Amino acid sequence: MRDQKHIAVLFHARSLRKDLRSSVVFHLADRWRASGHRVTMLRGTRRYVPADVLFVHVDLSVVPDEYLELASRYPAAINHRVKDIRKSRISEQLVSAHDQWNGPVIVKSDLNYGGEPERRLGTPRALRWARAGGVLGRLHRSWLGGSIPGGWQSYRLYQRAGLVPPELWEDPAVVIERFLPEVEAGRFHLRVYQFLGDRSTCRRLASDVPIVKAANRLHSEQVEPHPIVATWRDRLGLDYGKLDYVIHEGTPILLDVNKTTGVDHLSAPERQRRRQYLAEGIGSFFV
Repeated sequence: MRDQKHIAVLFHARSLRKDLRSSVVFHLADRWRASGHRVTMLRGTRRYVPADVLFVHVDLSVVPDEYLELASRYPAAINHRVKDIRKSRISEQLVSAHDQWNGPVIVKSDLNYGGEPERRLGTPRALRWARAGGVLGRLHRSWLGGSIPGGWQSYRLYQRAGLVPPELWEDPAVVIERFLPEVEAGRFHLRVYQFLGDRSTCRRLASDVPIVKAANRLHSEQVEPHPIVATWRDRLGLDYGKLDYVIHEGTPILLDVNKTTGVDHLSAPERQRRRQYLAEGIGSFFV
């Protein structure tokens, strides 16, 4: 990255500075500046700022058209093809009340991160988030009848689809999926694939609870990503982000898509190494 480039990062118009600082891209920008590039943080679409690359970083499950329209004016744009990452759009494990499946299921908010970004930014979808969160909160049931450890109260696990309360089947703000975990040696696992352009990493997390997250992991290890991640990236139009998946009885299953990743739960040296490595992926978009 010897030639100086201008990189513009586009956030939602209502994003606060603390929202920017809590995102990985904010810290990647420090590496880009250290490499001699110019970085401009933009909020909203009211003005066009010429740049070599626009990084679309709108923290909503459904990106408003005006942000993608602005992105189309740039010579190169990151994630300009990503419109909608709601689980109802990306999941291949959805279950309806009329399906024959009666194995374990998991209930989630349709919106990413429980709809918290929509609520925080005050978008029209915030009302749907509040309704979904309220329903899931009142129905305090989960795997084996207890609450899920680790603070992931927006998820609910049921041993059988027939145990899901009728109001959840009818609520358009939630999705119900087959629960197909990756289990080895009595522990649950999650694979986390993070990437920017031609740079990527993949870790496998292990936990003793069914909902595996970085916050409740017992340990993690670097692994090779499954080849299907390239297909997922292409289908979703993702240049940057994070894919959470498992390998259930030999079959890779996509669980979650994140295009605006937040700061990670890593030790300081590992965090610095990973950010530096991912930051180098910006070179994939220089034309």
